[in-house]
Amino acid sequence: MEPIVNKVAESGIISLDLETYFSKESIMVFDLKDYLFMGLILKEKDFRAALLTIDWQQFAGKHVAITCSADAIIPMWANMLVAVYLTPVAESVHFGTEAYVKEQLLLKALDTINPGDYTDQRVVVKGCGEDPVPASAYVKITSILRPYAKSIMYGEPCSTVPLFKKK
Repeated sequence: MEPIVNKVAESGIISLDLETYFSKESIMVFDLKDYLFMGLILKEKDFRAALLTIDWQQFAGKHVAITCSADAIIPMWANMLVAVYLTPVAESVHFGTEAYVKEQLLLKALDTINPGDYTDQRVVVKGCGEDPVPASAYVKITSILRPYAKSIMYGEPCSTVPLFKKK
């Protein structure tokens, strides 16, 4: 009987799992809907007074998404005013949903990859996992690796879709 050989392990393919680049830090949402008069209108005087009563330390060290989940027209200055209060305490301040901030943090984490580590390597970018990876991250990692990698594939090492091969 012949020994079982793991051809995938012997192939020299580097598997890159983008999920590992998701931030483990918590994201908090600052929802402007909680400060709307009748759920529709932002009144400047009332809004400014409400912001003075907030314990901003609850956002200390957190990534914060400023958003409005109500269908209301919010003046740009309102988002900026919230950012004035958040910036000294929060890890980072963003405009958008929690999902948007999670995506932005992932893209920023991908910037920490040293593409030189993948010079002339065969790389498979993992395609499925527990936490959905946005398309923007797949496009970014492809752009990062393209000038360096010998080949880029998508999927799992045992079943890949070839995307690029150096000639």
